[in-house]
Amino acid sequence: MDTSLFDGNLVQSNRIIYTPSDFAKANFIHVQEVGELRARKPHTSQRKNLASYLFFMVLAGEGKLTYGGRDYALHAGDCVCVDCRKDYAHSCAETLWTLKWVHFYGPNVSAIYGKYLERGGKPVFTPADGGAFERVLDRIYEIAASQSYIKDMQIYEQLTALLALLMRQTIHGEDGLPAQASDGQEQDNPRYAGKRQNLQALKEYLDEHYAEKITLDALAEHFFINKFYLTRIFKEQFGESVTEYLLQVRITRAKQMLRFTDQSIEEIAHACGMHDANYFSRVFKRVEGTSPGEFRKVW
Repeated sequence: MDTSLFDGNLVQSNRIIYTPSDFAKANFIHVQEVGELRARKPHTSQRKNLASYLFFMVLAGEGKLTYGGRDYALHAGDCVCVDCRKDYAHSCAETLWTLKWVHFYGPNVSAIYGKYLERGGKPVFTPADGGAFERVLDRIYEIAASQSYIKDMQIYEQLTALLALLMRQTIHGEDGLPAQASDGQEQDNPRYAGKRQNLQALKEYLDEHYAEKITLDALAEHFFINKFYLTRIFKEQFGESVTEYLLQVRITRAKQMLRFTDQSIEEIAHACGMHDANYFSRVFKRVEGTSPGEFRKVW
């Protein structure tokens, strides 16, 4: 780990260039570099084919990000998260900026970032609570500079928190409300608010009526939503399809009954909305990797 103050013509920065243990590299999401900089002159930084993900937030000033074939204007309060394996560049404008950033990498980051994009996440966004992101960045810096013998694990914990914050910023995020677009266009269109609320009600309906025969056509009719819109937005909002979520609810209920009741496999299958015991057993084994009978025996 290298803690350094760089005082140059273009920027002044405090940064930690970090080398995690081999174990952390193989098993954890890990930090590569974390720091803060203040620009002294307008300038551009660009990279490509870098095995890293970059998150930074603009604390003051203005600039621009070029990524994915388009330009994004950046202002104080904006956050950026990009896959550095792709070409990108960020430029400081005449209104000199101050940034805090972290480069990170590790197992499953690509899949997590892909899920972020799938849920409607954008390379640039303006969070409602920028302070939450800044606190995580400050904590990562603090841990990386420490002598803690478990700091790789602690950094992993903070990077996971950062990714969770990112997920909450997606258009159909945890609270069902859209994030503000980076180009200043307001995404919170009142025309869709009721439909988003209905999708939460739909999810609760599945939680309650999982034992019944449920089809997409019936759900669309019940909630007065176009079936194709329902399918697309449900997955954006909850990260999985209606069918996948319903199966998850049914299997969870089946596991509860296998563990805590003496009901037969046939009775449990019926109670969970799968009226063919053989079909239920095949689906259960596909999801859990073991048969219902073996699951009951082991647990």
